[in-house]
Amino acid sequence: MKKSATDQILMQLKMRGTASAAELADELGITKEGARLHVQKLVKENAVQVEAKSEGVGRPVAYYSLTSTGLAKFPDSHAQVTMEMIQSIRRLFGENALDLLITDREKKVYSHYEESIGTTKSLEEVLERLTNIRTQEGYMAEWKKEADGSYYLIENHCPICAAATACQGFCRSELKNFKQLIGEDYQTERIDYILDGAQRCTYKITRIEKGNRKAV
Repeated sequence: MKKSATDQILMQLKMRGTASAAELADELGITKEGARLHVQKLVKENAVQVEAKSEGVGRPVAYYSLTSTGLAKFPDSHAQVTMEMIQSIRRLFGENALDLLITDREKKVYSHYEESIGTTKSLEEVLERLTNIRTQEGYMAEWKKEADGSYYLIENHCPICAAATACQGFCRSELKNFKQLIGEDYQTERIDYILDGAQRCTYKITRIEKGNRKAV
């Protein structure tokens, strides 16, 4: 089923962070005026906010981004049930039992990812397959390469945000898995973190020079 223009705009703003009417029109294949009309509807619903930014000569350009109401349209999967389960495990069995549960999940997830990625050697192929898997799981993942040779794994949504908020062991576990999958030739670090207030989680991946590998 094809998504409505407003749903597509919400998705674009979730993925991009901010966008102008011209950029949204480009992505949706509609006129700039058409994009502006759709986005104004979302502004009236308090799902989107607007900020004027000066870009040199001429009038400031309006840029749109999601409000908390707009972000809530991308819900956490089974958030309440997850929170209750974590709290129950903590209360009945203690923090150690929760750590064991996370470790067990970490191993299963790693095995699944490793099998799905296969014997791929190229970092770009690994990132392509990994982002496909994570997107299927609801993370809205993508990757990009910068001119300096560094790579970024970007996750625009966290479908387990409630669990991660209640127990950050889930986040440590995911970072550990990424490091293992990407390999010891690269340094993988989280530079944007949803739980710290960022719009997305971003991981920077840089090649480690052979002489520096032991120090990392």
